[in-house]
Amino acid sequence: MPARRQYPHSAIPGSKSAVRRPYTCKVTDTASSFTSGNTDDAPRSDRPELLSALAADLRALSYTVDGVAELLGTSASEALGRDQLIPALLASERLMDSQDPALRSPAVVVRLWLLAVPQSVADIDSALPGIRSQGLAELGLVTVDSGVVKAKVDLRPYGWDANTDGSGGAELWVASDLAAHQQPGVLRHDHVLGIGRASTTLVQSTFRKHTKRALDVGTGCGIQTFHLLHHCEHVTATDISERALAFTRFNLLLNAAELELDPNHLEGRVSLRLGSLLEPVAGEQFGLVVSNPPFVITPRTGGESSSEQFTYRDGGLPGDDIVASLVQSLAEVLEAGGTAQMLGNWEVTSGTDWKDRPQAWLRDSGLDVWFIQREQVGPEQYAETWLQDASQNREGQQYKEAYAAYLDDFASRNVQGIGFGMIWLRRPESPFGAIVSRFEEITYPIEQPIGPHVGAAVERADWVAAHSVPEAHLVVAEDVTEERHQRPGAVHPGVILLRQGAGLRRTNLLSTELAGFVSACDGQLSVRQIVSALVSLLGGGDDFDEQAFREGLVRDVTNLVLEGFLLPDPAQVSA
Repeated sequence: MPARRQYPHSAIPGSKSAVRRPYTCKVTDTASSFTSGNTDDAPRSDRPELLSALAADLRALSYTVDGVAELLGTSASEALGRDQLIPALLASERLMDSQDPALRSPAVVVRLWLLAVPQSVADIDSALPGIRSQGLAELGLVTVDSGVVKAKVDLRPYGWDANTDGSGGAELWVASDLAAHQQPGVLRHDHVLGIGRASTTLVQSTFRKHTKRALDVGTGCGIQTFHLLHHCEHVTATDISERALAFTRFNLLLNAAELELDPNHLEGRVSLRLGSLLEPVAGEQFGLVVSNPPFVITPRTGGESSSEQFTYRDGGLPGDDIVASLVQSLAEVLEAGGTAQMLGNWEVTSGTDWKDRPQAWLRDSGLDVWFIQREQVGPEQYAETWLQDASQNREGQQYKEAYAAYLDDFASRNVQGIGFGMIWLRRPESPFGAIVSRFEEITYPIEQPIGPHVGAAVERADWVAAHSVPEAHLVVAEDVTEERHQRPGAVHPGVILLRQGAGLRRTNLLSTELAGFVSACDGQLSVRQIVSALVSLLGGGDDFDEQAFREGLVRDVTNLVLEGFLLPDPAQVSA
């Protein structure tokens, strides 16, 4: 049996029943609210009977992440996850030869929407007898001409696992525009992106806790909103694109039963707002904000209109100004204690450190700040990535001109690299004010989902701010191991490493005294007592500075707590 999920997701605290209840959360409606169920060139969501019929047909076919993986086989399914269609095409062709409807019918649907292969009306009507090809056409999902059904959208299964108690999972379907690998030519400029690496990265990095009001900035086809609905009482989703909001509304109503939404009162749980970034929610505040914004840095040309930009990725501002603007504005919409998590790009100019620019954005902001740079590439690789993303590399002369425009644009600002990573912000509510200020580069593989570990790291920072570390009793985290290296014949190791097996999987180089401290952390003695024992063991020389030794060791121990190598002893904390 293939792996359970194609798109992993963090365990969501609390069960559905703990979150699903009559809500009293007051939501302010605005003139920018989007309620249209019939938007030009987008799926229709004003036909509830057809949406119900489609959902029933897809469910009957086991058109789920696991169902498709089992149908196509592990290797073909994994290739499809990499946008490689050939193995799935070959597997589905063999299934089309089958006389077994249990194999042939789901193969028809997979070929139509995942592989963008036209199907006959007869095959579609047989596979989807409740809605049939005519109903699909009425919803704007396909075109029907001369007995042939062609996909207008990508409609694929999406889901995540339940918690260990059996709660919190979901089996959904998500409509978006056909991607570059499914159709010829350059993407339309108002393309609505589907389930991509960036969106799943944000899903995996978001720390999830019960929240009354959440905001999804730049919702696209609605992926972040689906996850927020499982632990937030009300979600407001914004986008500058009417087509994107139309796709999101369609997806919400198609999955209304699974998301436990009332189709006749969608606004009770979800508010869709048309407008740029935070403009549609001016004057409102939220406990959690997530955003996969249009952060891609693209060249600006004189007289360029918004219709000439790819709205799903281009912010319309020079350089990385779109990310800078959003980051600097988020404090306005965060309630006290509220957090924001987003993805972004930032430019690294020649002669500077990558963190210089993000630090400048938030200097004197009063926010808790944590940036993790996951990757940094040069202007050439950046240009190649995003030109290929929109299939602009398929037209030779246009590709050359666009490539040159990228390089000229970066050169005009002396940019030598472009960083990509995760951003966490919080509006402090504690008397300590902002206590988190981390800018770190982690380019090696980390554990996914990372969201729970992000939350645990913040909780440790709060604990350190509220407690005296010297008086604390600490234990070594369960995932931590020690690694020693020494030359043959040496009496003592030359290198001592502490490694994390989970979360951000950090490695810390230990001094002899810090290694001795960690080995004594079994919760029995306080930090002060262990430090005193090490002073007695290692001190005594004329050049030994006891005060500096103590302060330096406590500082190093505090860092090990913040990074999760050492933890407060649960027995001492509960006591």
